[in-house]
Amino acid sequence: MNRFVVSVSLALSLSLTLSAADWPQWRGPDRTGISKETELLKAWPKDGPPVAWTVKGCGKGFSSIAVAGGTIYGTGLVDGKEVVWAKKEADGTALWSEPFADNGKPGGPSDGPNAAPVVSAGKVYALSSGGELACLDAKGGKVVWSKSFKKDFGGRMMSGWGYSETPLIDGDKLICTPGNDKAAVVALNKDTGKEIWKSEIKGTGGAGYASPIKTEVSGVPMYITLLGKTGGVVAVHADTGKLLWQYAKINNGTANIPTVVTRDDLVWCSTGYGDGGSALLKMKADGKAEVSITEITRYKSGELQNHHGGMVLVGEYVYFGNAHNNGHPACVEFKTGEIKYKESKGAAGGGGSAAVMYAEGMLYYRYDNGVFALIEANPEGMKLVSSFKEQERSGKPCWAHPVIANGKLYLRDQDKLVCYTVKNPDKN
Repeated sequence: MNRFVVSVSLALSLSLTLSAADWPQWRGPDRTGISKETELLKAWPKDGPPVAWTVKGCGKGFSSIAVAGGTIYGTGLVDGKEVVWAKKEADGTALWSEPFADNGKPGGPSDGPNAAPVVSAGKVYALSSGGELACLDAKGGKVVWSKSFKKDFGGRMMSGWGYSETPLIDGDKLICTPGNDKAAVVALNKDTGKEIWKSEIKGTGGAGYASPIKTEVSGVPMYITLLGKTGGVVAVHADTGKLLWQYAKINNGTANIPTVVTRDDLVWCSTGYGDGGSALLKMKADGKAEVSITEITRYKSGELQNHHGGMVLVGEYVYFGNAHNNGHPACVEFKTGEIKYKESKGAAGGGGSAAVMYAEGMLYYRYDNGVFALIEANPEGMKLVSSFKEQERSGKPCWAHPVIANGKLYLRDQDKLVCYTVKNPDKN
């Protein structure tokens, strides 16, 4: 499929100025899964919030979306090619679509890309399931530069669902995870694609499915992510790529997925399957380039784990869906790892894992089976407020994470994107 522009005037008028309520990357502006929007609906009708519009043409895939500067960006598999597409935020009108990779998983367990794009300074960055990384112009979709994880870095995935991370943009750097022991994590110049550094980490077991985040402890900046079959959670120095610490006790051999949660000197991490589990770690900086970790709490897979769907830190508590291939609502105290509650079933009939985000006192749980639940963020117990069942589903699991941007809730289901109005009309 060739790139197209709906109209020259429309493309030229496309604003790339981000608003405070935009969602320009995986898990929101700061990768926490938290929206800072206010004056949202506190409860929904039985059929869900009002639908603003519905469009098709997103292609196959499980990737979530980015919303920036009046435009929605996403990826999908269309006619055997993985594409980046742009749609008008106001009504879903198609703006452009650009192929950037062949199907990276022919014959694999799922079709299409998994990674959400990231938008920064007039550019869109996307990663294909086969490890093709592309930087595109956000106005028209022209490819500026590209890299191949496999050809350029000897990259490899831990298992067959394909590369799934959203690269991290940090200043002039793009941070990504090819998964080779000699190039486990790599920093590139975000404008040119030129290599800045690469991390050598023995026994990575390939790349995991998690996306990297940045944090700092006592003046030591670092990137943290979850690697493949034997790599576990790793932290590398942000300036050099040097390995600072590694923790593999929650590692599994099939798919390490959740993005870790950090604040100050604490790290909460989790993963699914029979040899997964959860752990709370405490970091300590020993000088300017050395960091050590202490395990505060660890739970085995049968006790507490997030398969996929992510975890959010709200105040002093972490909320997520517990149990392998399930999204049973759970809450732990962040500073201690103490379990505050864990349910024995999905909320409102939700089945399978649950993709979780937070906004204005409420947790949003999107289940595999299309159940969407609104839950009060309260460590005293799971308090369901509203729920609805997504209609006219594709038949695939609802794995794309929900997005809230500028008063709208977006739910991607393969080729279809539905936009709901969640701004309280009484507050307009």
